[in-house]
Amino acid sequence: MAAVRVRQHVNPLSYKYQTKVEPVDWAEIYQNPHQPLHLDIGCAKGHFISQMAVLQPDWNFLGLEIRAPLVDYAQQQRDRDGLTNLHFLFCNANASLAELLQVLPPGALRQVSIQFPDPWFKKRHQKRRVVQPALVQALATYLPAGGRVILQSDVEEVAREMCDRFSENVAFQRSELAWLAASPFPAQTDREELTLGKGLPVFRAIYVKQETDAH
Repeated sequence: MAAVRVRQHVNPLSYKYQTKVEPVDWAEIYQNPHQPLHLDIGCAKGHFISQMAVLQPDWNFLGLEIRAPLVDYAQQQRDRDGLTNLHFLFCNANASLAELLQVLPPGALRQVSIQFPDPWFKKRHQKRRVVQPALVQALATYLPAGGRVILQSDVEEVAREMCDRFSENVAFQRSELAWLAASPFPAQTDREELTLGKGLPVFRAIYVKQETDAH
């Protein structure tokens, strides 16, 4: 299949990306909708979770991506490979995540990855970064106790800011104060492969959802 070409960055705050995601029938999407779910926010062409779906067939995998051509490409690759535990959605996570998660089978969401998100270096653009307090709160609401959020970036400033947003929410606790020495996953994103191939560092952290009071 020919390589898909899209803009590297799109503005998630623009009007065209504020449309809520359509309701999803999970029984139609996954062969076994009650398997634990790994959500990958900002999955690009799906290189990472496509590998994960092969390596861990007893899990379901869902990739969210704001660039529609990449979603189309990833779905075509999934269909070619015949993977029944993998799905992709065109979605602005900061506009639709809570609505999407509230219709999941109860307790299905077990793991979330946010890896190498667009850095948006200019200060006036940093409100476009994916990890915002509302997104963290949506994950705090729907991720069960013991569920994990894995953060990775090749830009330390971005990794620290993501960690700051999760540390501010009492529902999450960081597993280790230092950056993780290695990825917890058996697969890598395109960006991770490129970064490590150049001998450059990747900044990684894991946050665990805590038990909360019923009140």
